[in-house]
Amino acid sequence: MIFAQTQPFIRWDWIVDHLDEIWERTVEHSVLTGFAVVIGLVVSTALSMIALRFRRTYGPITWTAGILYTIPSIALFAFLVPFTGLSLLTAEIGLVSYTLLILIRNIVAGIDGVPAAVIESARGMGYTDRRLFWRVQVPLALPVIVAGVRIAAVTVVGLVTVTSLIGQGGYGAFILRGLRRTFATEILVGTVMSVVFAVLIDLVLLWLQRRLAPWQRRQARAS
Repeated sequence: MIFAQTQPFIRWDWIVDHLDEIWERTVEHSVLTGFAVVIGLVVSTALSMIALRFRRTYGPITWTAGILYTIPSIALFAFLVPFTGLSLLTAEIGLVSYTLLILIRNIVAGIDGVPAAVIESARGMGYTDRRLFWRVQVPLALPVIVAGVRIAAVTVVGLVTVTSLIGQGGYGAFILRGLRRTFATEILVGTVMSVVFAVLIDLVLLWLQRRLAPWQRRQARAS
């Protein structure tokens, strides 16, 4: 009796043979994620400063960002393709749009969460509004702001895989190609690498948060 030879679930030889491509996709995933988070943070900071200065604009700004956040990623990329093509720009516009609501809310919440007594003390010491904002409010709001950056970054890492549909997918290219070929190893590589990448980014940002807000560690020790 002849038994059919079944293909192993994980082809380790395939992984070894494709280490160069895995590295290339890691760089691509990193670039897509990094650009989206940095650009999203810059845009969100500008919009948050407008919302903090003119409180009536906070509602319309978050409402618009909320609409962008609720649009399914595939639908958003499909909408952009006729205008910007299958390009990096299309991917970044879509990815950045998903960071705005998270970052704007956290930036504004962080600034609003600074105790009034601290602000009054700084004003009593002669701080101007600009110096008060950058030297007092922003440093104290950093834990909340960085928490928003962490959420946005992890969200973008997952969404980058979807951009494989427009040829810009990073690890998503493995998942898409594996699905087309019904090749479990490739799907697993793309999925596992995306999860590991998201965890690493979160840990790096958590370390950065602690470095930027050392007083939190002192407070934790004191308690």
